[in-house]
Amino acid sequence: MTAGRTSHGGSEIVTTHSVRGRRKQAVAAAAVVAALLSTAACGGGDSGNEKKGGDSKAAGFDAANNKVANASTKKGGTLKFAGAQDADSWDTTRGYYGFAWNFMRYYSRQLVTGQTEPGSKGTELTPDLATSKAKVSADGKTYTYTLRDGVTWEDGKPITSQDVKYGIERVWAQDVLSGGPVYLKDVLDPKGEYPGPYKDKAKDKLGLKAIETPDEKTIVFKLPVANSDFEDMLALTSASPIRQDKDTKSKYGLRPFSSGPYKFESYTPNKALVLVRNTEWKQESDPVRKALPDKITLNLFSNADDMDNRLLAGDYDLDINQTGLSPQGRIKALKEHKGNLDNPVSGFIRYAVFPQIVKPFDKIECRKAVLYGADHKSLQTARGGPLAGGDIGTNMLPPAVPGSEGQKYDPYGFTQNDGAPDEAKAKDALKACGQPDGFKTTIAVRNNKPVEVATAESLQASLKKIGITADIDKYDGSQTSGIIGNPTVVKKKNYGIIIMGWGPDFPSAQGYGQPLWDSKYILDSGNNNFAMIKDKAIDSNFDKFATELDPAKKVAIATELNHQVMEGAYYLPFVFEKFINWRSNRLTNVYTTDAYSGQYDFTSLGVSK
Repeated sequence: MTAGRTSHGGSEIVTTHSVRGRRKQAVAAAAVVAALLSTAACGGGDSGNEKKGGDSKAAGFDAANNKVANASTKKGGTLKFAGAQDADSWDTTRGYYGFAWNFMRYYSRQLVTGQTEPGSKGTELTPDLATSKAKVSADGKTYTYTLRDGVTWEDGKPITSQDVKYGIERVWAQDVLSGGPVYLKDVLDPKGEYPGPYKDKAKDKLGLKAIETPDEKTIVFKLPVANSDFEDMLALTSASPIRQDKDTKSKYGLRPFSSGPYKFESYTPNKALVLVRNTEWKQESDPVRKALPDKITLNLFSNADDMDNRLLAGDYDLDINQTGLSPQGRIKALKEHKGNLDNPVSGFIRYAVFPQIVKPFDKIECRKAVLYGADHKSLQTARGGPLAGGDIGTNMLPPAVPGSEGQKYDPYGFTQNDGAPDEAKAKDALKACGQPDGFKTTIAVRNNKPVEVATAESLQASLKKIGITADIDKYDGSQTSGIIGNPTVVKKKNYGIIIMGWGPDFPSAQGYGQPLWDSKYILDSGNNNFAMIKDKAIDSNFDKFATELDPAKKVAIATELNHQVMEGAYYLPFVFEKFINWRSNRLTNVYTTDAYSGQYDFTSLGVSK
């Protein structure tokens, strides 16, 4: 996911909607992180138990990291989110930010979903709209579900199997609804025969043959080829039901129609969103969602420092983007409010990626020159150091995904010599790619993520030493899918290096790597295969992975995929990411979940007042 279920996609989650003042070079980031680390090393001041950030006592540092803090079943009050980045879309078909998927479960339901449990338990599937997990045929090609009694829309009408089918069919309408994951389209219709519901000639607009709805309570999926991750795909919000008479197509994200415990009261893009109780929702028909608050608000800020100050002052309960406090906020929080912080390992890798359609990155040795010329310690520092940034990244498979080898697999020696660049190898690579004097390129970075800008500046400084001049172009982070997600725009703007990050859409090599590395996932818009990888061996391994049922063999294929990607030098990983996340004293039932890459599980949250 992009940022992540990542992105869950998930691409990565981003913060400020307008760029903060231009960051100084990486040395400035180093100074900030040095202060952060010294603060943490000396115990972070007091325990954060003073009455700032809420009237009650803070739960303690890491109290909600893979465990429940302030357990409570108390209902009522207003849960207050702050954010420095709006969702890419609140349309369940189009959204790909991990925090958006997390939040969408307030107003959308799926046949199955992740358990509302801390840590790795959150990735285990449980029935949601359905009465049970799928009844699967012996050949693994047919999945059958029965809907629960009493599941309704916000106007009280029953949710039907036809609503579920229609919601899934919208994934085919990529010309209108681009941006979200397309796994279901690829698995159910690999030949691309179905035109999508907006071009469907069937009278009921339900002409996708791979999904059958024999009655209003039964839905049957018939896969042309078995896929061992199919039920995980049905747990994505892109498999949410949508009612045809409420489908406003490209405008649906402005006011989705609720199948969950909350519904939209108001929404102003990039400013504010308010959810209120859906009075037609029934707890007895929903074993997943606790629906504790009476109201849920989101206020969006144009400056991340302002947002962090308001969080620390107790005006808001948590950051919806879930990518950690900014450097200034971290220092203050570790010193004065340490008891309000958690430091989870996210499922994200932050990285630079090299589009092969932009010269000279069509040549592997030119890509290797950047890998060897990068200062990996400086990049880690720019990301926030070991505590708030994470361990130096050495490859492209996150530690939580089966098949990962973590830092043990370090094919380019990024962790050697304390992460220092290997300028000799970098210059040899430049000669090998026909650019002995270096070359000029552009780094694309979102303008609303200060830590990304700092990362780009760190990379820019180290590349300059080997003769590569890299300009930095800061684009609107809310327009990711139409800018870096559009290969034509990438080539036109000479984006030879793109700063990005990714977390698993679901915990497997397919759920993490396929949108990034499989050639059939190269899209005209909403593309995430930024490197434009077209490798038959990689594609073949994804095909093998999808049909393999033996877990040990799946792990082996995942490991091989990671090696193939790194051997192609398509990516420069920065860190296996960690966060410093804020929770107010008011929050109850708060815990991190691997289902959303170390974010807090929004659906379980309550407030004490």
